[in-house]
Formats: sequence, structure tokens, C-alpha cells
Amino acid sequence: MDQGLKETLLAWYRATARPLPWRGEKDPYRVLVAEVLLQQTRAAQAAPYYHRFLKRFPTLEALAQAPLEEVLKVWAGAGYYARARNLHRLAQSVSELPRSREALLALPGVGPYTAAAVAALAFGERVGVVDGNVRRVLARFYALEDPSPQALWRLADALVEGVDPAAWNQALMDLGALVCTPRRPRCGDCPLSPSCRGREDPGAYPRPRRRSQKEEVLWALVLLGPGGVYLEKAEAGRYGGLYGVPLLDEKAFWERAKALGVAPRFLGQVRHELTHRRLRVRVWGARLEAPLEGLQDPSARPLSKLTQKVLGKALPLLAHEPVVSLPDAEA
Repeated sequence: MDQGLKETLLAWYRATARPLPWRGEKDPYRVLVAEVLLQQTRAAQAAPYYHRFLKRFPTLEALAQAPLEEVLKVWAGAGYYARARNLHRLAQSVSELPRSREALLALPGVGPYTAAAVAALAFGERVGVVDGNVRRVLARFYALEDPSPQALWRLADALVEGVDPAAWNQALMDLGALVCTPRRPRCGDCPLSPSCRGREDPGAYPRPRRRSQKEEVLWALVLLGPGGVYLEKAEAGRYGGLYGVPLLDEKAFWERAKALGVAPRFLGQVRHELTHRRLRVRVWGARLEAPLEGLQDPSARPLSKLTQKVLGKALPLLAHEPVVSLPDAEA
């Protein structure tokens, strides 16, 4: 790509840049928070979580000093909670962020995208940033059907020569988000269109990835009693550090209900999509007469979006259910 075409794209970017809250930000910590959110969250959805997180944890030091449970609670709703856990670990491992992509990659939970984004946007290092939008733009511009990640990173790095790294990388991201979209790209509005090798058949570049999702059925047990809802803390896995109601297969569900001495009623079901799984959760519940160890106020605990959906289905219905007694041993 020649320098003249690069300047054309940068001029388009200056005229049409998305008004995102982290645009123009040079504070490395704030750039880091934004880019970690953007790993798995669309820009428009990430904005309120960005504001909320920085209001509570305005500096790397403030994040390091906070308990993990509070960090997860503030992150609640953004999903992919490993991102919050890794941010917390990172804050506790350094007093300030290093300035290079290579050094940033050595930090907990920082991958190639985040390291490059912080290095380029906050520190001005001449490195490319490859996200899904940039991958699509480069693949179409150069007519690459199935480019390897390594090839795309080398190409992105080479293109930063002669331009401001922050503006250039964000221009490519915006072009992919606004014009060179996955479906129905607006080639007529694209500043790179005259030189784009994939313009005649943009849907062929890059070759679409097949994404398969398996459906899984889980059974949720919601127990409402004096003092709150029965919640368990996950110690590891996707929801490590979060609280939730028991989510079990059918056999384990009835074993747990029998052990607790409750006969739950079916309340309905909720659906929830993960990256590679579709969950269909059958929600059962009971309203308890007596306290039970583990009853907690759910608003005081960090909950996954799935748990919030389950409680949103169950609690309004359980509020009108007759109470049931537990065996003395469990009360």
C-alpha cells in the first residue's frame, strides 16, 4: 500500500472516526482497560463497562489494592470473566505498564492483540494491531483467502511505516467496523476501494470460518429463603470467583434436591449462548421457611450474566410460592 493511499485512509478516519470514549486516550492503563474489554465485546457495548470500571478503579494501583470479588462485581455483565481476573493479576504484578509490545506480552493475561494495541495507542510503538476488523480489511485488500495469523501480523507491522501508529491502527479498525463489514460491505464508500484486489467478490476474503455450537441442557436449582438466595462460589473455570446457583445435569440436580430435602417446582427455562455452546437451562426452585447455610443477598455478590438470567426468571415466581420446611439436619 503506497503512502498516498495511506494518507487517503487517514483523511477518511479524521472525518468519520467513531466517537468512542477511549479515542485519543494516551494513559496506558486506560488504554489497557479499553482493549481488554474490546477483546470479546463490541465497542458500543463496551463503553458503559469502561466508564464503570474506571470510576471504581481509576488507576493501576487502585485495581491492585481491590479484592478480586469487588473487581468481578464491577465487571459483572461484561462476560468472559477471565479478562477481569487477568487484569487484577496484572495490576498486582507491576507498578506501571512497560512501553513495548514484547514486554507487555510477558504480563499476565496479555496476548498479541492487547500488547500491540497498548504499545501502539499509548506509547506510539510502530506495530500493527490485528483484530477481526483489521483481518477482514487486509484479507480483502490483498485478496487473501486464508491468511495465517503470522502473515497478517507481519503485514500489519509493515504498513505502520510512515504513519502515526495510533491513528493508523484505529483507522483500519474503523474501516472494518463501518464500511468493510462482514456482510454487505459498502465498497462504494471505501477510501481503499480503487486499489482493493478483493472488491469484485469481498465475501470470498477471508474465507468464512465455520463456527459450530453444541446445545447443552442444564438444570438450575434456585432456593429462596430468609436472608437471600442459596449461592455457591466457583473456585475455578469460566466463572472462577463468581457466585451462582447450582447448575447441574438432571441426575445430579435431583440428587442435590433430595439431599437438601426440597421438592422444587419447575419455573421455566432460559437460554444463554457461549462461544461454542448454546445453553438451555431448566429453572427449578423452592421457597424455604427456615434459614439455610449459603443463603446470601445476590446483589452483594458478583454474578455471571447466566445466573442473573436464571434469578430474573425464578425470583418473581418464588416470591408467591408457599414456603417449604427443610429437614432438621439441614436447617
